[in-house]
This record gives sequence, structure tokens and C-alpha cells, in this order.
Amino acid sequence: MSPQTPTLSDVVAHLERRYPPATAEPWDAVGLVAGDPAQPVRTVLFAVDPVAAVADEAIARGADLVVVHHPLLLRGVHSIAADEPKGALLHRLVRAGCALYAAHTNADAATRGVADALADVLGVVDTRPLVPAPAPARSTGLGRVGRLSSPTTLGDFAEHVARVLPATAQGVRV
Repeated sequence: MSPQTPTLSDVVAHLERRYPPATAEPWDAVGLVAGDPAQPVRTVLFAVDPVAAVADEAIARGADLVVVHHPLLLRGVHSIAADEPKGALLHRLVRAGCALYAAHTNADAATRGVADALADVLGVVDTRPLVPAPAPARSTGLGRVGRLSSPTTLGDFAEHVARVLPATAQGVRV
């Protein structure tokens, strides 16, 4: 490891400055799920969900860390046995030396976080939090509400959403 190579602890500290765990909703499960804080991190893979295809890609790319939006372990667990889907995923990542970190509602609420990025790509301007954080941090909070820069129909807006966002199995519903 070269002197410039950050450790997992360094990367987690950076993520937590950007997306403070204290801003996550009380029911959420954010933070380091698995990994050795002393391990070097050279390659990071970002994904929405911690699923088998993401683990496959991380391992194939030699990633040291996967940062996901949706938590793998949202509720308390009593086992991470390798013969269960979530346990199998964790075992595969750990065996490959790949850590797992989740940033969910704390990343949604952050200034210039997920909600702001979504508003930007959809063309929503003059945004403010839909559910503001408690004072004094009123500039952060969940969701964003704003206006479109020019009037449009619901149908045209739905087509725009479908064009600028990645496709999903259920598509865009309006």
C-alpha cells in the first residue's frame, strides 16, 4: 500500500462527512456493513441495491468497496449464513476482500445528495426539502419540491423522466 492509498476507515470518514449518519431516518440502517477498517481502498463501485449482480461486478473489477444506496440489512438479523441470499452476498464480498457500505436516507437528505441530483436531472429548479430537517439545518431534508423551468404536460414530463432516468422493470408510472 502506497502512502497515498486511503484505508477503508479513511473512505468511511469521508462518506460520513458528506452523508452524516445522524441525518438518516431513525428506522434506517446506514454505515459500514462489512469490511476491515485498515484495508486499503483503491477501487470503489457505486450501486443502488446490494444484489448478486453488483457483487459479481465488484468482484470482477477487483473493487475494494461497494457503496450502495439501499441497505442490505435494514432490520435486525440473527444469522448471515451463507446458504441464505443476504448471507451469501456478504460471504462472497468478504471472501473477495470487498467491503460494503450503505448510505440511504442520509444520502437522500444531504445538500447536493441524491434528492438534489434527481431534481437536477429532472429539470426541477428552485428546490427546497419536501420534509425539512429540524432547525438549524433547514437547508437539508428528505425529498425536493420545486418547479419546472417551463410549463409542460404530464405526458411530456413522464416521457422526459423515462428518457433521463435508467430504465426499471416497472417503468415510469404517472
